[in-house]
Formats: sequence, C-alpha cells, structure tokens
Amino acid sequence: MGACHGKQIQNPEFQEEESLQIPNARQATPVAGTPQQGKFPFCSPSPLPGSYKNSPANSSVTSSPLRFLKRPFPPPSPAKHIRALLARRYGSVKPNEASIPEGSEVEVGLDKNFGFLKQFFSKFELGEEVGRGHFGYTCSGKVKKGDMKGQEVAIKVIPKAKMTTAISVEDARREVRILSSLAGHKNLVRFYDAYEDEDNVYIVMELCNGGELLERILLSGGKYSEEDAKAVIVQILSVVSFCHLQGVVHRDLKPENFLFTSGDEKSTLKAIDFGLSDFVKPDERLNDIVGSAYYVAPEVLHRCYGTEADMWSVGVIAYILLCGSRPFWARTESGIFRAVLKAEPSFDDPPWPSLSSQAKDFVKKLLNKDYRKRMTAAQALCHPWLWNPEEAKIPLDIMIYKLIRAYICSSSLRKSALRALAKTLKVNQLYYLREQFALLGPNKSGYISLQNLKTALLNDSTEAMKDSKVLDFVNMVSSLQYRKLDFEEFAAAAISVHQMEALDTWEQHARQGYEFFEKDANRPIMIDELASELGLSPSVPIHVVLQDWIRHSDGKLSLLGFVKLLHGVSLRRQC
Repeated sequence: MGACHGKQIQNPEFQEEESLQIPNARQATPVAGTPQQGKFPFCSPSPLPGSYKNSPANSSVTSSPLRFLKRPFPPPSPAKHIRALLARRYGSVKPNEASIPEGSEVEVGLDKNFGFLKQFFSKFELGEEVGRGHFGYTCSGKVKKGDMKGQEVAIKVIPKAKMTTAISVEDARREVRILSSLAGHKNLVRFYDAYEDEDNVYIVMELCNGGELLERILLSGGKYSEEDAKAVIVQILSVVSFCHLQGVVHRDLKPENFLFTSGDEKSTLKAIDFGLSDFVKPDERLNDIVGSAYYVAPEVLHRCYGTEADMWSVGVIAYILLCGSRPFWARTESGIFRAVLKAEPSFDDPPWPSLSSQAKDFVKKLLNKDYRKRMTAAQALCHPWLWNPEEAKIPLDIMIYKLIRAYICSSSLRKSALRALAKTLKVNQLYYLREQFALLGPNKSGYISLQNLKTALLNDSTEAMKDSKVLDFVNMVSSLQYRKLDFEEFAAAAISVHQMEALDTWEQHARQGYEFFEKDANRPIMIDELASELGLSPSVPIHVVLQDWIRHSDGKLSLLGFVKLLHGVSLRRQC
C-alpha cells in the first residue's frame, strides 16, 4: 500500500515513491539483444538477453538515496500503461478521472464486510498522521482501555471507499491475514488486531519511533560503512528468510518499508507494510506485476516469479547502503524497467573500488538477472561477507525441499552426475549445506529420512504455512518412498546447479565433476536409453537434441552431456 509508520522526509531530491500494483500488466518486452557467448560454451545462458552498460545510474528522482547533484531532477511521471493498470485494479487513480476501459468501473455489490472487530473508537484514540500511501494512511494512536491502556500504537487506516474492485478488497483482507499469521519474529512489526466500521479498516500495530531506514541512510550522508551495512542487511535477511520459509513473499522491500524501533543507533529494524504481499507455494510462480519501480526484479516484469524477487530487492537495498546510489535509474518508470531488464549495475565508480571484494560479490550474487542463480536469504546469511560464527543463526531454507524433491524424482544417471559434482565443493561452499543438514536433525548414524523434512519445518511453522500451502508441498515430498540420506548424498540432492553456474570457478567444478563421473559412473549409453531416462516425449526429435551428449568413440556421456544432465529433465526454461 505504500504506507509507512515513520514521518516522511521533506526533501525535494527524495520524494516518496509509489508502489506499482498492476496484476494484469502485459509482459515487459526486453530490448532486442544477443547474449554474449561465454568461455564455457555449454553453460546455460541467462534467460534474459544481453545487457548494455554505461546507463545513467547516478541521478536521483525519488525516495531512495543516491549521489547528490547540483540541482535535483523532478520526480518521474508515471507511465501511461502503469496508471491505467492501477486504475483497473483499484478504480480511478484520481477522484474525477475519466473511466478507463477493460474493467475500471466500480464493481457493484462488493462485500466490504471483513468480519473484523467493531467499536474501534471506543478502544483507541486516533492521533496525527505519520505516513501516507496510495490507498491509505498511517496514524499514531493510543489504547484507551484494556491491558494495553495508555500504550502508543500505529494504526493503518484503509478507507473502504478506495476499495472499488474485488481485488482491492482481497488485498486488504490478505494483508491482515499475513500480519496476523506471521507472528513472533523480532524483525517483523508486531500486529495487535484489526477493526472495521462502515468507512474504514483499521490495522493496529506496534509503533516504531526510530524512523525509516531511508532516513538513517540520508543522515549517514547517503551511504553506510561496510560494518554498519552488514548489521542492517543481516536483520533484513533474517525477516525475509522467515517470511519465505512460511511461503510469504513481501513484494515491496525498500528502505521506506523498514523502521527502527527507537532512535538508538543500534535499535532493532522492523519490516512493515505487507499490503502487496502474497502467499506462494514452493513449486508455484506468481504473475502479477507489483512492487516499487527501482526495486522490482526482472522476472516480475516478465510475470513469472517467486520468493527470489524479494532477494533482488534486498540486493538493491544493499547496493544503496554501500554506495549511496541506485543500481538502476531512469527518468521514467518505463526507463527504469528497461534498465532493470538490460543494464548492469556499475561497480567501477567510487566508493566501490575501495570496498571489499566480498561486499561486491555479495551484491552481485543478489543482482543476478537470472533468478535461478540468485542467493536465497538463508544462503546470503552464510555468505563470507556476513558470516559470523559467534552470532550467526542460519535459518532453514525452503529451497532445500524443492531441490531434494527434484533429486529424488531424477533418473539414476542424473543422481550419479550430481553426486560427482558435489564432490568438487570446497569447505566454504559446504558450510551452508552442513548447516541445513544439521537443522534437519540427522540421527546418531548421520542419516536423515524424508520425514525429517516435515519435522524440521513444523518446528518453525506459523499459520501462514496453511494459506501458502507450504505444508502440503512438504507432506508430498516427505511421503515419497526413498532411502535415508547421509550428508554426502544430501549435498548432491541439495546442490543448485544454476547457482554454481554463476560462480567464477564453475568451469573448474564442471570439469572436475566430470572426471569423477567418468571414473565412477560413466558408461556406454544409447540415445534412446538416455531419452527414456530423461523422460523425453517420442515427439521430440531425440537424435537432434541428444546427439552431442554422447561421445561417438565409446558411446559414453560427453562433457556437454554431463553438464546438460545436471539440469535434469527440462530442456526449456520454466519461465
């Protein structure tokens, strides 16, 4: 919704940025381009076209900080198609705006009765407005009676008059459901209750008096030191990993949506504003385009995304924290989207040359345009730049469950290839896997069963898991018939080939893995047999597709075939 609990900054260079809420948007069309061929020809290319460089990335238009200019640019004008799609979802953007075709009319007979508590004003005193979004506003407030009498709270007010479509009604209903079910995390704003009357919905939450993360960035002169940035990013990743494990994707992560609990320099950071959040099952993808332009991930613009989109936004925040400018900039929303799809963030301008190589590597692994190669929140917490063995508490990663299911359903040949690749992992790469294995509770003999997957998840479950159907997914995985896994096989099952392809050392891993495979598992194989193992349809031109996978000299898998086999059955991208 774009509402926030902290006071807005009156600075012409950093005006508040609106969130995009456009579920019916047409898929963004990438600018034509041809991907460059890498040194390693059999690597799977990024699903997006090649990028251009030297895009303007050091100018400011809205709320997030960047390098200061002699005169500020005006805020960008909303693109026409975005304004139209906003209107289709929520009715006219302006009270007297002419109606827009394709369903912008107010839907007749909308049920705006949410079943929330009544008598709001008998229990709360509404204070001054402290933040305003596109479809509502946030006020301070005070509890008038009950156990919390006298306590200050934040109250988000959503006028029912603004709910002109069934989608907007469901958005408000879902925001309350998510806030109420995601209870207990220290970096998540505390939800108290929801009320309603004839005119408004009132969401009562914890009041954070420390201001927005954006304000702190500006007060720091536009950028943080590496150590200060780490402290912020660890807290952001902690709450994001918690949400993702429960099957919730925030979809509007930005500095304005993180508040400090107090003015103390080391006060706790809290995530707020779940107005655009949604539930997502681990094996499902979302397709509505929502978020804030500067923080939106490429796959969101392609209308096929999951929790990885939040990690892109975290990468943008990290970039801003470390250098004080946005990685992607343009004067218009369409230009911003084009930059997100095509431009590469600059790491050449100051202060990047003076920052650690680990800090740059961290940001680059989050701002990878191929979502499959991006770090998860749990993996990011294990990154060498952030890892602190004395303080780190690595959370369970739902991606482990997806990878294990894919492994179990794979052919025996692919399992052998993955086990060979896992043998090439270095100690620092195994750290994350060892932490995940330990969270699954191996027995004294060092084995886990698939039932361990369910047991471990239930230890961290909230009510959100029911709505997101994460538990249904895990029940399906744990019901599969498979032997117990020791750590060696777990590492093979939980390894992400796409993420390894993003490493500078990928070529060495692939060649070394192939050597292990040649020694232990490679054997003569017919093309028809390989096609059967991969589950290819007879309608596929098998000989054309697979002829380069097999060496003609001895009928064994070639290096190309080995690398392709690592990716499994699918010979085309998911999105």
